[in-house]
Amino acid sequence: MAFLLCVSTSSPAFNNKKTLPTLSSKRICTQGCYQHKCLSLKAMQEEMTFTMVNESAKQRIPHVLTVAGSDSGAGAGIQADLKACAARGVYCSTVITAVTAQNTIGVQDVSILPEDSVAEQLKSVLSDMHVDVVKTGMLPSTAIVKILHESLKQFPVRALVVDPVMVSTSGVVLAGPSVLDTFRWDLLPMADIVTPNLKEASTLLGWSQLETITDMCSAAKSIHNMGPRNVLVKGGHLPSSSDAVDIFFDGEDIYELRSSRIQTPNTHGTGCTLASCIAAELAKGFSMLSAVKVAKRYVESVLKFSKDITIGDGPQGPLDHLFKLKRNVYHSRKLRPLDHDDLFLYAVTDSGMNRKWGHTITDSAAKECLVICRHHNVPLLINDRIDIAIACDADGVHVGQSDMPVQTARSLLGPEKIIGVSCKTPEQALKAWTDGADYIGSGGVFPTNTKANNRTIGLDGLKTVCSASKLPVVAIGGINLSNARSVMELDVPNLKGVAVVSALFDRECVRTETEKLHALLAETVAQTKNKKTQDE
Repeated sequence: MAFLLCVSTSSPAFNNKKTLPTLSSKRICTQGCYQHKCLSLKAMQEEMTFTMVNESAKQRIPHVLTVAGSDSGAGAGIQADLKACAARGVYCSTVITAVTAQNTIGVQDVSILPEDSVAEQLKSVLSDMHVDVVKTGMLPSTAIVKILHESLKQFPVRALVVDPVMVSTSGVVLAGPSVLDTFRWDLLPMADIVTPNLKEASTLLGWSQLETITDMCSAAKSIHNMGPRNVLVKGGHLPSSSDAVDIFFDGEDIYELRSSRIQTPNTHGTGCTLASCIAAELAKGFSMLSAVKVAKRYVESVLKFSKDITIGDGPQGPLDHLFKLKRNVYHSRKLRPLDHDDLFLYAVTDSGMNRKWGHTITDSAAKECLVICRHHNVPLLINDRIDIAIACDADGVHVGQSDMPVQTARSLLGPEKIIGVSCKTPEQALKAWTDGADYIGSGGVFPTNTKANNRTIGLDGLKTVCSASKLPVVAIGGINLSNARSVMELDVPNLKGVAVVSALFDRECVRTETEKLHALLAETVAQTKNKKTQDE
């Protein structure tokens, strides 16, 4: 049955300010992990207004340049840096130092790029693109370290984040012993923070393995003596701790930063991700300690969210930096484009009618409807309220001419959601298409009691709008069993169905009335097609 449900937000369940001053969107993940986002329509509108007012002016965009190797499996290196910066809302440019062949099993090949190529990449970006922070990863040769050192002297940036990538997780050496001295003498004194893990810290210092928090504190102080302004020694593999403990030293104070240890095979690229996130927060203007804390929380969240994804057959999988992969798998049905057949019978709920006939309406009406609609593969749209649509993760919204503009709604909802708009004139229909709507609702076709002061356009007005529209059209307004046939008999190309309120919901049994109306519409369409065939 081709069907679409639009939930009206006029009920007290949606408008009670005590229960819904803002909306908390909780993306439910497996293993009890939640991703929260607090939204309010007022705040979203203010943000969009600010954006539109300033879109013609030059805006300063936080910018991170990552200088690192390419990971063909996209779990670490340049690819992880790009995804982490995107997740944190920062622009990221790249200088590639080496191309690696690697996957979830390990590293199969490393090809170091020519020094001239690295130098030209650095000059190209730093001379033009107003970089705030440089983050380094794999620096595979002494010459490349020196080139970076000279480039940063010529083009100073606000901060330098050094992730001393030397050995891959699978044990492949990515920066040999000859690089260490240049690293210590040239790069570390320029660094605002260096982020070694336990192996990297012991390698930089020439120490044996770090095994305790006390060892980590001593290592942080000793590395600080090499010149960097801050040191973060990462203790993710510390054998003596049940938590993930990192040690941050700013030259004066030691901070012991703890988070839960996430048991997951998907840890490839955590070091790159952490350093890139620190760089991103510094580019935004945060203090060093704040940037480190945000980055640590972000990595913990990503590890939790990514623990159940499976990419590759090896022992160490990648992260889901954007918190999207599992969501897309579990909810892939709703990401399909609008099927015009969905508009054939478009049901619009009404809270007053629901109360009259004893139909259930609760504070969680939208989410309850969503569960039912998902089960039956029926798109769910929210009428007027973009904030509710986002909070319950509905398939889209329907807006009127006096509601939020379609372009603004699209900016908030994203490209995959469905947006419909009410139109009475050909001019409004054309604007809806230009603004990026997916369909239009045109009416009222007949007089109706469900919307006060609603101007009726009649069948002729509907036909005019349909003829002018470049979008699929659903007719609305006073349509019921007695007149639905006359609507569908118009037989204009863009008219795809009817939207009804009281014809379904101002009845004792919604299902019975739905089946009757659907059968009538299907019969009318079939008869119209047969008549056209006979006439031809």
